[in-house]
Amino acid sequence: MRWALIRVSLAVTVMVVLAFAVPLGLVVRELARDRAFADAERRAAQIRPALAITTDRDQLERAVASSQAGGEGRLAVHVPGGTDGTGAREAYRIGRGRAASRDVETARSGRSAVAPVPGGYVLLQPTALAAGEFAVVEVYVPHEAVGAGVTGSWLILAGVGLGLVVGSVAVADRLGTRLVRPAERLAEAAGALGEGRLEVRVREDGPAELRAAAASFNAMADKIVRLLEGERELAADLSHRLRTPLTVLRLNAASLGDGPAAEQTRSAVAQLEREVDQLIRTARARGERQARPAPGCDACEVIRDRMAFWSALAEDEGRTIRLAGAGATARVPVPRPELVAALDALLGNVFRHTPEGTAFAVDVHHGEDAVIVLVSDAGPGIADPDAALRRGHGAGGPGSTGLGLDIVRRVAESTGGDIRIGRSVLGGTEVRMWLALNDGHPRRTARRRRRGRGARPERRLRGALRRP
Repeated sequence: MRWALIRVSLAVTVMVVLAFAVPLGLVVRELARDRAFADAERRAAQIRPALAITTDRDQLERAVASSQAGGEGRLAVHVPGGTDGTGAREAYRIGRGRAASRDVETARSGRSAVAPVPGGYVLLQPTALAAGEFAVVEVYVPHEAVGAGVTGSWLILAGVGLGLVVGSVAVADRLGTRLVRPAERLAEAAGALGEGRLEVRVREDGPAELRAAAASFNAMADKIVRLLEGERELAADLSHRLRTPLTVLRLNAASLGDGPAAEQTRSAVAQLEREVDQLIRTARARGERQARPAPGCDACEVIRDRMAFWSALAEDEGRTIRLAGAGATARVPVPRPELVAALDALLGNVFRHTPEGTAFAVDVHHGEDAVIVLVSDAGPGIADPDAALRRGHGAGGPGSTGLGLDIVRRVAESTGGDIRIGRSVLGGTEVRMWLALNDGHPRRTARRRRRGRGARPERRLRGALRRP
């Protein structure tokens, strides 16, 4: 916007300057020309009294020599032949003549004329003699006299025009700054709000339209904060309502006695109670994660822990499980509770939506800029992977809410990664969770990575992702 205003102001000012400066320059040149020939007429008039009195050559020569133009060699007198009081008179010329004979004869008809000659012009002024004839006074006007002062005047006009252009550009720049700075602050605030910094607000200044936009943005941000607070309160309230059935379930599990099944049930109930407590604490945090980023965790350690938790249920259902690539350390910028929730959603889908005895595998691949968690099974697969990734669309038929994969998607996208669904080498579903490794602005970095050079590590890992 700022440069657009400057360009418009520059174009308008240049057109205005040209519209006035060019005619003024032509007028200055014509005025200088008229001034030069007016001075030539004045010099020619100085010799007229002598011609009116006498046509004697000696007297005329003295008169021409005594004039300023004659002394400079720029004045000549053409006296025609004829008779006077002393007898016959031959035509003669006094001074240096530059005009052509035809131009002199034309001036003798009684009309003044201006004729071009080498180096300038000549003014031919006819003067009546006593005998009724016309002598011609010739005054030479060089080019320097015709253009005297024109160059300086043009330079002054050019300087004034340049000053007007520079001044208009400076004014347009200041006006553009007043318009652009509030718009830039509004754009920066919108970007910060999009990154999750809910406390950002915009100062309401600048033009009336931008002040109104800033006020609307601040009202929108306040509304978003209130909606998120209400959503967290609702999540906390709903989670708190689970405490009563969990308490009953824990008491019933405690009365089951001893045995592997009873111990597994009690362990599952305890784990469920811890998850509910964590959900309540997270919901009550009131946006602390937006103000202070949560620390990351070791993805391999979390995967080993969750696989140990689900392995007991897999053993009861006769499922063959395989874990690969989780022996090393792979730090990811995801809080441990969120990664645990995502892994439990992936593994829980395997148990809920595949028959008992279906094998599954978990592979971990640690690349240069990403950690990839691949969960594959030998079940019937997902008919519509795109619909499964949309929130609220169940992927496993009746009883599926579709929120499990949405949890996984949000965890992956919080790092700048993504989630994809395909066919696994085991014959069933393959869910790939891509966790990007970067600092600062994960979403923006991930977009650049997927558009440009970041696609190369994905190609390097593609072969590894297809191995069983």
